Amino acid sequence: MFWDILWPLALGFLLSAVVQAVVSRGAVVRALGRPDFKGFAFACGFGAASSSCSYAAVALARSLFRKGADFSNAMIFEFASTNLVIELGLILLILLGWQFLAAELAGGLLMAVILWILFKVTLRKRMVEDARRQAEMGVVGSTMEGHAEMDMSVGGPFLKRLLSPQAFTAVSHYFFGDLYSIYVDLGLGLLIAGALAAWVPDSFWRAFFFTSQPGVNLFWGPLVGPLLSMISFVCSVGNVPLAVVLWNGGISFGGVISFIFADLIILPILNIYRKYYGRRMSLYLLAVSYVAMALAGFLIGVAFNLLGISPAHVHVSALQVGPSWNYTTFLNVAFLLVIAVLLWRFLRTGGPAMLRMMSAPPGHGEHAGHQHHEHEHHQHEHHH
Repeated sequence: MFWDILWPLALGFLLSAVVQAVVSRGAVVRALGRPDFKGFAFACGFGAASSSCSYAAVALARSLFRKGADFSNAMIFEFASTNLVIELGLILLILLGWQFLAAELAGGLLMAVILWILFKVTLRKRMVEDARRQAEMGVVGSTMEGHAEMDMSVGGPFLKRLLSPQAFTAVSHYFFGDLYSIYVDLGLGLLIAGALAAWVPDSFWRAFFFTSQPGVNLFWGPLVGPLLSMISFVCSVGNVPLAVVLWNGGISFGGVISFIFADLIILPILNIYRKYYGRRMSLYLLAVSYVAMALAGFLIGVAFNLLGISPAHVHVSALQVGPSWNYTTFLNVAFLLVIAVLLWRFLRTGGPAMLRMMSAPPGHGEHAGHQHHEHEHHQHEHHH
């Protein structure tokens, strides 16, 4: 399964790194400052363009909120940057088929709209003010704080920016920063999926998902999908291998979609919400997210059924077939070469020091800031 998803992962991280290298965080904050539909659209767009693991996305959303982004826009940005990103779509396409890619995009946008409406209707101003007070305290949620604060974007005209040596360096740093933030979750996802596929009999899943009663399954899947995701502890892309196992086990199409969307209510992330915004807001975010995920999954399942494009339940071959000489292998080899070039640049320009800084426990703040300043100064001289 890892072999099957190697190149789409690399491509997604590469595109995201390029976007982060040419779009400054300041520009993102300005675009997300307005609580209107334009702000919402920018939140979806920028989120989809800047992929990251759930932990980094949550840290980045708080950073944007503290710098002046509207709270609901920051939350929608966070959702989009783990669920509307290109590598997630590509991996779904490769492992499960085009219907899942279409459902991820349509369902993701639908869920973002549902979230936006729920925030508009239910989010009280006082709750946001309480959340802001808590956010300003800067309590540490995970090792991804440094990743969220990192801004190496390059100024100047677009093409010149894109082709500059600074951009090459920034792309390599963002690429390995994103990779570093997700490798544990991805490894766990593949490991848990492998174990479930090998050891849990299909009959258990069939009974659990009521596959003999399609009507019940249609409702049950989207309701139970996010709950399974909550206890799987795996974020974003790591969820897809697990989704394959659940799909083989007979969960409904809408259930798979709501399961994939639920990476932002896994237990460790709810705990981070509590540290960032206080207990009340963390429970509120859990409730609102769950409703949006289950509803979006259910509606997409129903819509695809009505349109007659729901995928048939066939066993996904990625679990049975080993690597062979096909287009996957050629693309993997090509992207391994790209990764090697980026790795060379990353190592040449102080990348490992940046990673250490990114995951340093806070309290090293002044020291890290000083290091970062020196690192930038050194880079600056290096390019001159």
